[in-house]
Amino acid sequence: MNRFFASQWPLTTNQQANAGQEFIGLSDITGFLRHYAGTISACLAAALLVAWFYNSTTDPVFTASAQILIEPKLPQHLQEGGEVNLSLDTAQVESQIAVMQSEKIASMVIDQLKLIEDSNFNRPQAPILQERFRKIKDIMVQALGVQKSPWLNTLWGHLGLGAPESSAKLTDYQRSRLSMLIFRNGLDVRRVGVSYAIDISFTSADPEGAAKIANATADAFVHEQIDTKADAAKEGGAWLEKRLQQLRTQMNEATARSQEFRSRHDYSVGSGDSGGDSVNPEPTLEELEVTADTYRKMYESFLQAYTNSVSQQSYPVADARVITAATAPLSPSAPKPKLVLAFAAVAGLILGIGVSFARHSFDWTIRSPRHIRENLGIECVGELPPTSKRREFGNVDEVTRRPWSRYSQSLRKARTEISLAETTHPVRFLGLTAVSNNSQKSSVVSNLATLYSMSGLKTLVIDADVRRSTITTRLLGRSDILGKDCQDPVRYNIIRALGRRFDVLSSSVVDAKNLLVPGNMQAFLSDLRVDNPAACELGAYDVVIVDLPTLESGPDDLIVGSVLDGVVVVAEWGKTHVDTLRELVRALQASRTQVLGVLLTKARAMTSKHRRVVARHGSFGGRQSV
Repeated sequence: MNRFFASQWPLTTNQQANAGQEFIGLSDITGFLRHYAGTISACLAAALLVAWFYNSTTDPVFTASAQILIEPKLPQHLQEGGEVNLSLDTAQVESQIAVMQSEKIASMVIDQLKLIEDSNFNRPQAPILQERFRKIKDIMVQALGVQKSPWLNTLWGHLGLGAPESSAKLTDYQRSRLSMLIFRNGLDVRRVGVSYAIDISFTSADPEGAAKIANATADAFVHEQIDTKADAAKEGGAWLEKRLQQLRTQMNEATARSQEFRSRHDYSVGSGDSGGDSVNPEPTLEELEVTADTYRKMYESFLQAYTNSVSQQSYPVADARVITAATAPLSPSAPKPKLVLAFAAVAGLILGIGVSFARHSFDWTIRSPRHIRENLGIECVGELPPTSKRREFGNVDEVTRRPWSRYSQSLRKARTEISLAETTHPVRFLGLTAVSNNSQKSSVVSNLATLYSMSGLKTLVIDADVRRSTITTRLLGRSDILGKDCQDPVRYNIIRALGRRFDVLSSSVVDAKNLLVPGNMQAFLSDLRVDNPAACELGAYDVVIVDLPTLESGPDDLIVGSVLDGVVVVAEWGKTHVDTLRELVRALQASRTQVLGVLLTKARAMTSKHRRVVARHGSFGGRQSV
């Protein structure tokens, strides 16, 4: 039989060689999502609930926008031959934006529209958490149709959801600073691309108020430029006027000195004795006339500048103009329910996957054959899906009742893997053990024995789990074994299981004959060999399956596995801890027991390799594989 399976299984060697080269596939991802679907759904539901809470408790706000255009020009008295436009760099444009966002412009708008006395304007756009819960309370009252009553108001009051208490009276300075803070938080000034156009937006709960404030801000900036230029021209004119008075006085003095000198001296230049090298302390007529003419020219120049300054004060022109006035928006700019829900859904999925990945990272239970190979260094001989939710320890007759179910096909594949195990001789004496008593070990033993017997092999099941005796209880019944003395030799105590094709050696016989001692078990198994003449009386057994004790019963009881051809460890998917399973494998290896692999039960997410094999067994040659 082993020779037949070895010739029909050419891919096993390649699969074992490539076992360490497996990568995460689509089946692993779908299995991960299927296992943590509850966590991801809970996070998604929580995120959508938060989004609904935000949309339901947030007041809609409206954004109105106005645009102005900055056009820098030379002053008219400096223009020659027509109007001349100047260019602004990015720093100058950003400086103009900073002016629009300054408190000076904000104060002008607040004073113009009297926003300090406007209660709607001074109301915060984002309500506090208590206010949000109060709105939810109002929504629930309206939805349930509950009328207002004193006891209900008392209940809301105890929960802190009653009527809002009046805030303490603020001083004038605090009110002004609060209005200034709200104004600057609602104002947004941006440059339109690389142009000289500036977009002024204001967000408020009142659409009409938002449009008025945006237009008032644009007008305030234009008027601020005009006032700034007018003030600069006024200050320049005052300085020029003062300077003109000084130049007029100096010019008159220089002219008077020149006339006085002309009346007292001759008009000739250089007449008379110069007196040798002596210096004349008095200026000449030419010097006095040059000084007077210089003061006259300076006076005329400053007089012309003063005239231009006065003209600029009379006709001030701003370098900015409004190109688009703000109008009341028809739809709110925030919140956007669809966008909030979409963002919440994406955030909920990301959070759910993150939480699931964290749970998966800190979960050290066995969940895949790869996990077994990486942590224990042994192979997984098969994965068995859950059978019935009503029976925690599984059905002992699942293969008989549902021969073509996923469980039956998976167990057939596991039987094939056990037969192909790398051992020195064929596996005839097989043992199964587990970590704890709360496992499906005994049900696997019963169904595996059924498969061997259905294939024409004479099979014996030895219930060596003397502390639990599941096989004896569920397959023989206590009435069949109580009160019976053990016969010698031991093989005369073998009983046919009720309604099944294999025989059973009860746990009471195992306990009475001390078959858990390796020497006694080896002697008993030798009596069952085909080449033993004594075994011919009852018939030799082709396969002997031993239901071994669990690690919970004590590692000393597992020493008997050393006389078997191999032992399969039964682990439960998502429940058996990897450290406990490693301890069991080490205990078996310490007693020189041949560990054939791990059989994973209650596998909710089977790997693609085992699913393909199960599908192949079920699609063709299914009855032959039995």
